[in-house]
Amino acid sequence: MLDRQVSRRSLLVAMGGIACFRSARGNAQEVTKPKAALRPESPREALAQLIAGNRRFVAGQTQHAHEAAAWRTHLVEGQQPIATILGCSDSRVPPELVFDQGFGDLFVVRVAGNIVEPAVFGTIGYAVEHLKTSLLVVLGHQQCGAVTAALDGLRRNVEDQPGIEALLNYVKPSLKDIDTTLPRTKQIEIGVEANVRRATGQIAASPEGKRAIKEGRHQVVGAVYELTTGQVRFLD
Repeated sequence: MLDRQVSRRSLLVAMGGIACFRSARGNAQEVTKPKAALRPESPREALAQLIAGNRRFVAGQTQHAHEAAAWRTHLVEGQQPIATILGCSDSRVPPELVFDQGFGDLFVVRVAGNIVEPAVFGTIGYAVEHLKTSLLVVLGHQQCGAVTAALDGLRRNVEDQPGIEALLNYVKPSLKDIDTTLPRTKQIEIGVEANVRRATGQIAASPEGKRAIKEGRHQVVGAVYELTTGQVRFLD
């Protein structure tokens, strides 16, 4: 009789444990199930999200959203980035960190000097036409090595190695009108901004860019990342 009572008690305990386990697992799934991100309805809203993210980054209050394993699994079904970023390859300027964004939030193109060449045009075109990103940010940065090298090459009339020189040739047209009497650091500062403005102009003037902008479904803006503060300064 005692054995039956013990066995019955053990069975009840075991069943209770299974029920608790199922409940806990169900709750865990509910907690980790990713919520669909609200995609900006306009370039203005997308820009506001990037500005807010950069403010968090500068203040040291980053949220690190969209980094969980459940969210990565969710992205297997497809991507809907809120913006396209054309940035420099410089290791000090990772766009996802600078704007406090996570997996799937930004479609990033990175090349030294944030230049616009055929492959970059094609990549941006894919983002606009197929991913439907409404905002493109050309992101330059302080002390850009490509701008510095291009500027030095113009001033000294010297060329770098063929591969590097081919890249710098995309930068040099932005720098020809810079006042050579200015201090070198000031020339580089002006050159970085001029290079960003030229890139935004090239993209906006392309057939795809003109069409998207005219239809009101796309906006191109320029910005410069300040290494000293972490702030992104958007250009007029």
